[in-house]
Amino acid sequence: MHVRYADDGSLAVAEAARRLGARLVFTATPDPHRRVSERHAGDRARTAAGREELRQDLHRVFAADRLVERADEVVGIPGPGGTAELVRHFPQLAGVREGRGPAAPPEGITAHRPLPDEHPRGERLLERLFSAGDRPAALDPAARGLPLLLTVGRLHPLKQQHVLVRAWIESGLHLRSTLVVVGGSARADTADAAEREVRTAIAGLRAAHPEAAARLALVPALPNAEVRCLERALVRSGSTARAHYVCPSAKEEFGIAVLEAMDAGLPVAATGRGGVPHYLRGTVNGLLLDTSSAPRLARGWKGCSRCRTTPSPR
Repeated sequence: MHVRYADDGSLAVAEAARRLGARLVFTATPDPHRRVSERHAGDRARTAAGREELRQDLHRVFAADRLVERADEVVGIPGPGGTAELVRHFPQLAGVREGRGPAAPPEGITAHRPLPDEHPRGERLLERLFSAGDRPAALDPAARGLPLLLTVGRLHPLKQQHVLVRAWIESGLHLRSTLVVVGGSARADTADAAEREVRTAIAGLRAAHPEAAARLALVPALPNAEVRCLERALVRSGSTARAHYVCPSAKEEFGIAVLEAMDAGLPVAATGRGGVPHYLRGTVNGLLLDTSSAPRLARGWKGCSRCRTTPSPR
């Protein structure tokens, strides 16, 4: 059995594995230990909310430590420094593999296999995207000649789509570009609490800046094949200005959507936190962004005009 997250669900799976006599593999990351040292170093614990956050983070530390103890094998997620940081937080792993630390198997994406109707389907996706500026999921057709920013992922505070929207508006980028956010439920009433938080924040920004509304599209989640088809349609489109992919997440352990966008040929700007720097090198094949706030995200994104090409990550 394999568990990935340091939470009670993974502990339950670990206990089930023990009772069944099955082997347990745990994929560990420097978080939550790193998160505790970074997030709670100041005065956050002096408030009731801060103390509750600390309690939850410490419980995740407890869960991660128990999983490391119980696992038959621990593997890490690849990063620029290998698993050295992981060993700093889990010193009991220092002696694994004759002192080399846990293995970090390389990650990747499934090779794109063009659909039989790839080109016409891509054109239909573009037509639907630019069908009307008065619908939340579509853009103003008159804006088709503007540069386009695309981000794909589940709507979640960690993914920070709302921070991207704020940066796009407050920096004035909405005056000369469009923004497409793909992700979330087709019906808002079926969204979970985390998604509702992001939706509410984006809706507030849209209402406060009606001049940006027609250039912002919040598209419900698409099948992976359609996302990759849309990305390639944007790359080859002769009627749409240069499209770029941006990942505003607070961090990404790996960033599958980032790598898929690079594979499609889109210039990419992505968070510098997590596993993305393992394959994206700033100003070489993309931009690494400081996504800790909307102003910093906007400042970093403005440098994307320097990225003329995006070499294949392969």
